[in-house]
Amino acid sequence: MDANAIEFENVTKSFRIHHEKINSVFEHVSNIFNRQNQFERLTVLNNVSFTVKQGEMFGIIGRNGVGKTTLLRLIANIFRADKGIVRTSGSIIPLIQLGAGFEPDLTTRDNIILYGVILGFSRKEITEKVEDILKFAELEKFADIKIKNFSSGMYSRLAFSTAIQVDPDILLVDEVLAVGDESFKQKSLEAFMSFRKKVRTILYVSHSLESIKELCDRALLLHEGRIQSIGPPAAVVDAYMKILPSYPDHKKTGVMRL
Repeated sequence: MDANAIEFENVTKSFRIHHEKINSVFEHVSNIFNRQNQFERLTVLNNVSFTVKQGEMFGIIGRNGVGKTTLLRLIANIFRADKGIVRTSGSIIPLIQLGAGFEPDLTTRDNIILYGVILGFSRKEITEKVEDILKFAELEKFADIKIKNFSSGMYSRLAFSTAIQVDPDILLVDEVLAVGDESFKQKSLEAFMSFRKKVRTILYVSHSLESIKELCDRALLLHEGRIQSIGPPAAVVDAYMKILPSYPDHKKTGVMRL
């Protein structure tokens, strides 16, 4: 694991947030000519630098809204950095927004083929995998049912089962191990372990601190747009636990939201 699969060099990413509160006709007319006052610039990632080695499973933790998913989307080239450089080596599959591209009025079988083509398969390649995907997703009985009738769990299982058929160099994972029941979660975990055996690079965002410690080689803690800690997973989780009480939305019930 000497070569880098991912490099972040002084990366900054911000978003323009729209604000508009109008109490009178005068304010409405005034806002037409002063549109710059209606927006706020929110910096999600601020001068972030780190590297991930080829074959490494790299965890990312932090409270909601600190930029974990934004970071994955920059790597996947869904977003572009405002400043800095993002470098990647090899093919990438983002398991971030499962099922993007599904058509509710198409059947399960047709959606597998459609989603597979979006993920980069030829129609012939994905058609040959349909039965295996249905079996993994435990949806064999629903192959010819329109997915608009699916529960959210069935929908997610179908998307995940299709996506893992791809054999990328880099896998971006945003909490998808939480998909389905315990049996399906175990199958999902086994699928990830098979990627690790192939020396694939995995970036793993999770609400489960235990899974970060158990699965990852290293971890990164994001806090207020910057890297608070990076290194062995147990040490990074400890760093998170120390700053957790400082969050205004932290509950003393022990329920943690990252």
